[in-house]
Amino acid sequence: MHRSYQPILPCGNKYLQQKWDKATYEEHKRKIQISKPVVDTSTPQTYGHLHLKLRKLKLEKDRLSIIERENRLLLEKMSRIMRTKGRIDNKNEYEPKSLNRERREREFRKVSQENHAILERIMNCKPQYTVQKWNEEWQKAENYMNSIARYPRGLCKLQDQKELKLKKTTSERDRKKKRDLKDRCVTNKAEEPEEEELIHQIKNQVMITKEKIQ
Repeated sequence: MHRSYQPILPCGNKYLQQKWDKATYEEHKRKIQISKPVVDTSTPQTYGHLHLKLRKLKLEKDRLSIIERENRLLLEKMSRIMRTKGRIDNKNEYEPKSLNRERREREFRKVSQENHAILERIMNCKPQYTVQKWNEEWQKAENYMNSIARYPRGLCKLQDQKELKLKKTTSERDRKKKRDLKDRCVTNKAEEPEEEELIHQIKNQVMITKEKIQ
């Protein structure tokens, strides 16, 4: 019973219902296979002029032809130079020209003349201050300061000079003393071995005399 066809809806004859259901299912499958999509999901159409750019190829071909032509001309020139040992005119007879040269020269002359005139005025200008007058005024000022001062001017300088002289003399004395001490030490060191030799000789003589007495 369980192996027999079981329809979804109640029916009078299961065999006929199975046949009808199968026919509807086959019709449904056929419609699905025949049906077309509402939205076009296929790949877009490819155009040849977008992939194969003829203008670009033509420009590249023209560029290569120009390069080949230049290379050929260069090769011909090099071969001609090699055959004829190269006769090239490298002289340049072009003279540099300037549109505002005359104006610049006029300005330069004008500036140089003005500078020369300023220099002459400076050289011919007489000084307003005289050195002799300054010296006379300074002597007057010194006389005024000497007359106003309580003590004679220049004592501090004299004292400083005396102190410097004393320092120099004391330093020279100390140096002389140090030199004398060094000389004495050197002489004492030189005399010590002589004294030792004398003592040794005396001892030898004493020993010799003792032996003779015995």
